[in-house]
Amino acid sequence: MAKRQIAVGIDIGGTNTVFGLVDRDGKIISEGVIKTREFEEIEVFVAALHEKVNVTLRKLGNSTELLGYGIGAPMGNIHNGTIEYPSNLPWKGIIPLADYFAKHTSHHVTITNDANAAAVGEMVYGDAKGMKNFVVITLGSGLGSGFVVDGKLVYGAYGFAGELGHTAIRPGASNRMCGCGRKGCLETYVSASGIKRTVLKIMADSIMDSELRSLSFNELNSKVIHSAALKGDPIALEAFEHTGKMLGFKLADVVAHTDPEAIFLFGGLALAKDLIFEPAREYMEQNLLSIYKGKVKLLPSGLSTHNAAVLGASSLVWSYKEI
Repeated sequence: MAKRQIAVGIDIGGTNTVFGLVDRDGKIISEGVIKTREFEEIEVFVAALHEKVNVTLRKLGNSTELLGYGIGAPMGNIHNGTIEYPSNLPWKGIIPLADYFAKHTSHHVTITNDANAAAVGEMVYGDAKGMKNFVVITLGSGLGSGFVVDGKLVYGAYGFAGELGHTAIRPGASNRMCGCGRKGCLETYVSASGIKRTVLKIMADSIMDSELRSLSFNELNSKVIHSAALKGDPIALEAFEHTGKMLGFKLADVVAHTDPEAIFLFGGLALAKDLIFEPAREYMEQNLLSIYKGKVKLLPSGLSTHNAAVLGASSLVWSYKEI
């Protein structure tokens, strides 16, 4: 009997690193997690991660054939197999991640940023199957994006094409500081951290009653804001309206640049559904050139929410195998 082919999908986050063993149909056979911030040295982190993956693989016996590793990480560069100057990881500078993995495995390792991995995952496992032109926007603690044009993911000359989160929505010295060191970046307004900042600004500038006013700074987060909005809280509703407006305005530019069939919203903030989709769709349409109006679909990701990042990362292996 032929062995079941699998890929290892790894999502490196600022707090946790999650991995899964995934087959060609997108079924996660087994999974695991390690704490990213427990490892001050990248080489120790890679050794511990690889060993935990190996332990998981050994439990499957001889029934599977491993084809490779796909890794999604902040500032991952597919051209060089590196992570470069990540702002939310414990390691700084240019990190030769593929080289570190090569000390432990002979299997191919593909690395890209987490938003690009999500875009490939949408194309392989999600609702972008058969689409040649689409965009994936990841709405987590920051804002990432992956652009597929004519059936190919756009990486650019240096591996960092499509950094939509770090384009200016409000340029100027008086605007929000971003983790990248600049001010007014889109992700400071459209992200889980961005909507929290918006709520705090609305509370400071208004006297509207809101259950959010009783929360401490650390208790306030996007999930709490979402829950309050569902109950009709006026400040939470205004924050979602403002966030959607900012996103929709910028998506009109994205459409002009790439002429996509669809734009997919992916990640925690996208789970707010109509609270984010309706204002984003409205303001995108308002700001589109007439040649694009009514043509571009704004859709939720078709990937399983729980393990979307792992599925996206694993899909890099199938994508590599088919090149």
